[in-house]
Amino acid sequence: MVEFDNTGDWLLPCSFQGDKECPGRQGMHEKPISDANAPADGLAVCEERIGYSFRNRHLLEAAVTHASGAAHRLASNERLEFLGDSILGFVVCNRLYNEFPELLEGDLTRIKSAVVSRETCSRISIELGLIDFLVVGKGMAVNRPVPNSVLSDMFESLVAAIFLDGGIDPARTFLNTWIGPEIEKVVSGEEGSNYKSLLQQLAQGAYGIAPTYEVIDEVGPDHNKEFQVRARIGQRRYAPAWGRNKKEAEQGAAEKALENLRLDGVISSIEHVFRRSSEAGPH
Repeated sequence: MVEFDNTGDWLLPCSFQGDKECPGRQGMHEKPISDANAPADGLAVCEERIGYSFRNRHLLEAAVTHASGAAHRLASNERLEFLGDSILGFVVCNRLYNEFPELLEGDLTRIKSAVVSRETCSRISIELGLIDFLVVGKGMAVNRPVPNSVLSDMFESLVAAIFLDGGIDPARTFLNTWIGPEIEKVVSGEEGSNYKSLLQQLAQGAYGIAPTYEVIDEVGPDHNKEFQVRARIGQRRYAPAWGRNKKEAEQGAAEKALENLRLDGVISSIEHVFRRSSEAGPH
């Protein structure tokens, strides 16, 4: 992660500080650089990671810059994230429409929601190691770990930057590489199941009661709120989850509850529940 101080100087991430030890990053591959223009070299490594070379490096620089590390908000990745969210949705919807002509609108929506979710996008950012290039302000740099929302926004911003730099084809290629496998996982039932439905089936079968959900926190302006929700079965409350709306947060909370129940031995594995639900077919 790159920290940007108030003087306008770059504070390099640990992976670009040579042999200097980085607390909390032991065991990770460190790639020292010799060129004094470290930010540019960092962007080159980022391009190598994502498999795309920018003609306009300013787009990539904006894509990896959080509002806290930007000189002003228009120089951050907020506008790119706005565009990238729509491009991601378009590419995924277009692919689902063409590849699954037998699926109804509701099924397509369920798959799309899982594939473009904040959890999926943030996980891909982690897999790509994008956090190494994230530019943040001093205040946020000390707050670890980086919120999933920041990593998710960074991924969507990157999609938009590729689109603006090279058009829809390279953006689609990038998404097919990283989102394509997520579609396959969801369709095969490995991921993206309706966690609320699964939790309800389990709770009613094991305890005879349905789970409930409660909003325990919400942040952000009215037009862009995020909600923290936790699931509850009887008197037991489970770990909460954040979402860009209550529906997404409830799905995340249900997933966390299912994982807790699996660890408690109530169900043998989440995969088993997925399989059983899939075999049961639509209701």
